[in-house]
Amino acid sequence: MNNQLNQKPQQLRLNKFLAERLGVSRREADELILAGKVSVNGNKAELGGKIDKNDKVCYNNKVVPFQAHFLYLALNKPVGYVCSRRAQGEAKTIYELLPKKYHHLKSVGRLDKDSSGLILLTNDGDFAFKMTHPKFRKNKVYEVELDQPLEPLHQQMISDYGVEIGDGASQFKIIKITSAGDGAGGTPTARSRQASTVGETATAGPAEKYIVILSEGRNRQIRRTFAALGYEVTKLHRTQFGKYELGDLQSGKYVIIEP
Repeated sequence: MNNQLNQKPQQLRLNKFLAERLGVSRREADELILAGKVSVNGNKAELGGKIDKNDKVCYNNKVVPFQAHFLYLALNKPVGYVCSRRAQGEAKTIYELLPKKYHHLKSVGRLDKDSSGLILLTNDGDFAFKMTHPKFRKNKVYEVELDQPLEPLHQQMISDYGVEIGDGASQFKIIKITSAGDGAGGTPTARSRQASTVGETATAGPAEKYIVILSEGRNRQIRRTFAALGYEVTKLHRTQFGKYELGDLQSGKYVIIEP
């Protein structure tokens, strides 16, 4: 019993603690520490430091609670909005779609202004890390429209070998679908499309619409990949991120989700 009473509280690396509480990456947490914005028990924090539940951690002179309440949202981002806290020109930010009480949440990855679909937001930095770091390989599913039909050879190049886009080869799976039945009444779900055989070609109608399944997350990767082969992406809509699916969530709306 005495040994149990004398045990020290479990320690946690400071950058991991800050990442989880502030919704930033561990690298960003280290940058906050280096910038002198973090203190522990009134003293300037140091890189590599550890804390326990008895320590008082402050960021910008505000106490960071040791126990945190994490939130997770799924948002259907419309075209024309940016995934940042500041507006870019005339483009609005996704935070204008959310109540003020959720403005502290950070987007998990991004979609560019001209893209739409599923965005996750959270204040749980560890969750964000596991959803976005390449080693965890979370599949993301997109509905893509091109300005012209994709040549079968180009589809095979992307799916089987990858296409050089300046920061390495880009490779992802492509499922060809058709315009038929894709009117205002809605499109087939990502789940049903994934059940199709990758590379299957429909026999009716122009094949200008595709499903892309991607496990990476480089900046504008899908657009740059098709552009490298002479195509322009005219629509990019994300329907799935890891285990999370957009489902019937309406454009501009959000729901609370479980991690």
